[in-house]
Amino acid sequence: MFAILTAGIAPALALLTFFYLKDRFEPEPLSMVFRTFLYGALLVFPIMFIQHAFETEGYGTNPFIQSFLIVGLLEEFFKWFIFLYTAFKYTEFDTAYDGIIYAVSISLGFATVENLLYLFSYGVEFAVGRAIFPVSSHALFGVIMGYYLGVAKFSRFHRNTFLFLALLIPAILHGLYDFILEAIKIGWMYLLVPFMLAMWMFGMKKVKLANQLKAEVIPLRQHKEQI
Repeated sequence: MFAILTAGIAPALALLTFFYLKDRFEPEPLSMVFRTFLYGALLVFPIMFIQHAFETEGYGTNPFIQSFLIVGLLEEFFKWFIFLYTAFKYTEFDTAYDGIIYAVSISLGFATVENLLYLFSYGVEFAVGRAIFPVSSHALFGVIMGYYLGVAKFSRFHRNTFLFLALLIPAILHGLYDFILEAIKIGWMYLLVPFMLAMWMFGMKKVKLANQLKAEVIPLRQHKEQI
């Protein structure tokens, strides 16, 4: 059991530490980061219940619906929703990059519980693959969501657009990730590896952009680059 707990939790903590240390400004209080991590962890159970209900009713038989709606949209919506009603209101949320920290924390809280449940069911031998793909993908979805939420918080213009992008882009990417696994039974690795590399490049670009937004309020001339 100790091996499963360690293998299930360590990847998320490593990724969270990595993105936490990327913050060029004042680091967020660890108590707030831990709180958002717990919010993400608690999201697993209502989401699993809703997904099970959809699958019981027969809505999960179509790979597209399963991947993009029941998994991608549903999971990212709950993360986005809990962010807006918790972390978005933190007084410590005072730079655009902070959005990345809190969204990654929520995502990795979710990924940790999901990972532990999987490893307890199927064995610790799957830990490496789970760390490379599902856990890191959740972190990257969080980076992208948090970037747009961070921009939205400090934008004078087009705030609703950025709030919408914060949900839409991670949901599509999450759906595409699951669709590769659901629809392609043989050779899925040949698509998933390039997909993950592209995700890392896209995510790290957003990390760099968020760190460049030094002003608390983002002027209109910067908005084209943010999208």
